This record gives sequence, structure tokens and C-alpha cells, in this order.
Amino acid sequence: RWGPNHAADPVVTRWQRDSNGDKVVNTDTGLPILEFVCIERGDGGGWAIPGGMVDPGEKVAVTLKREFMEEAMDSTQASKEENAQNSKLVDSFFSAGGTEVYKGYVDDPRNTDNAWMETVVMNFHDESGNKVGNLKLKAGDDAKNLKWMAIGKSLTLYASHKSFVEKVAKLQKAHW
Repeated sequence: RWGPNHAADPVVTRWQRDSNGDKVVNTDTGLPILEFVCIERGDGGGWAIPGGMVDPGEKVAVTLKREFMEEAMDSTQASKEENAQNSKLVDSFFSAGGTEVYKGYVDDPRNTDNAWMETVVMNFHDESGNKVGNLKLKAGDDAKNLKWMAIGKSLTLYASHKSFVEKVAKLQKAHW
């Protein structure tokens, strides 16, 4: 499509915890380590934030949830019953509110002179880890793998995703 192509990227985070349930702190910075749900793109693009394109007429809040469920909960292959249960859990977690960390142009390898990506990046943080712990995470749609990834400077992520994750780390006063 010519002009801006709109995307939405949910950065779902929790604190890394030790076997006692205490936050793990980086020894160099003295700051707690944040983890986020990270997918490995099926197109060979590497590790990324689960997210995707806003459908025509779709609200960004709907895209954030839909893309997270497709890529991080395999909703395209799940049964109706599984999707209904997962949708309730995701609705509950996402409706608690996210924080917008970026909105605008994205340095993306798919950009051309006549068509480019613009995104809204939202952080949905689970302070206790008890809410996202109830989500049944499984790579789906165009994601071939999924994991909780610790956030830090050494991350290698798709397109502009590293800068978005850095903004989340600073927002949450976490190690970078």
C-alpha cells in the first residue's frame, strides 16, 4: 500500500525472578532485569516483538490483542474453546492498561520511497508476574519460536524493535 502502513506492537513484560520469587538484579547496574515476550520471525528476520498490521477500520487496541494472540498464543490454530479462554485472559491483562512508549515512523527493511511503516508500541507490564504467568504462550501464525527474553544492551532484534525495548526498560526503571 502506498504511503504509511500502520502497525501495532505490544511489549509484554515481567520481572526476571529467582527461585525464591525475588527480582533478579543486574550486578553492574544494580537495576532489576526485565523480560519480554519475544518471537522469532518465520521469514528469517530474527527475534522481534509480536505485532503486526492494523487492518482497515480496526482500532489499534484490537490489533495489539489480535496480533499478540496470533503470534504468541497460536490463536489461528487453537480451538474455539481455547481461544475463548485465552481471549478472556488477554482481555483482562490488556484492559488493565498499557503505556504508549512510541508512535511514528519505523526504520523497517520493507520501507520504500513510496510506502513505509508507522507503528504504535505499547508496554503491558505484569508487576507480579502472576497475570502473564497464566497465559498459555505458544508461537503461532508467522512466528516460528517464542520465549521470554531478558532485556539488555546486547539484544539483537528486528528493525527498530531494540529501540522500543530500550524505551520500555527506561520506563520500568530496569537494567539496560
